[in-house]
Amino acid sequence: MTSLPEALIFDLDGTLFQTETLLLPAYHAAFEQMKREGTYKGETPPEERILGCLGMLLEQIWQRVMPESPVEVHRRADVLLLHYQMEMLGGGTGALYEGVEETLRTIKERGIRLFVASNGLEGYVKEVIARSGLSDLFEGLYSAGEYETRSKVDLVRLLLDKHGIRKAWMVGDRSSDVEAGKKNGLSVVGCDYAGFGESDELDGSDYRIQSFPELLGLLE
Repeated sequence: MTSLPEALIFDLDGTLFQTETLLLPAYHAAFEQMKREGTYKGETPPEERILGCLGMLLEQIWQRVMPESPVEVHRRADVLLLHYQMEMLGGGTGALYEGVEETLRTIKERGIRLFVASNGLEGYVKEVIARSGLSDLFEGLYSAGEYETRSKVDLVRLLLDKHGIRKAWMVGDRSSDVEAGKKNGLSVVGCDYAGFGESDELDGSDYRIQSFPELLGLLE
């Protein structure tokens, strides 16, 4: 990481956005609704299950959160989780990590292009960025939901090709971010402050940061 990148590509959940501040209330609301409908019976699965799945595609998440439930229940959970997240975002629920907006604005002022690449749904990714007041900072918001990619490797490759980017850093908190960066020939900054991943989650990162503003130090 000896020369500056022309672009930074950020994961969203656990990197820019404190996912649990929105996800957990929406998660419980979705399960309560499914219980009322009779779609789901029994206790709501422990929060640790869904927090341990952050960074995965939704279909993979539900396979781990409620493996005994049929695919129709998983798809209903998709709809309800997004519904409650959007509703709660509109009501002001959810928070960025400390220093995210100020750090991003400083990086943007230095002429570095900013992008998001997330395995989340299109509406969710765009709404989080908009509600957080960050829309003017990003050149592109890429989501697995919009581009129907099967892995973050593919999503990042599509982004790089579309914007003609040759030198970029991937910034994220999960192994899928490390993989997406490395398989696309990028340097990787591992964000080690969300606390959702395994101990080896960020193995292979070129650098790790314990808070978002530390990113500025790497760009000096």
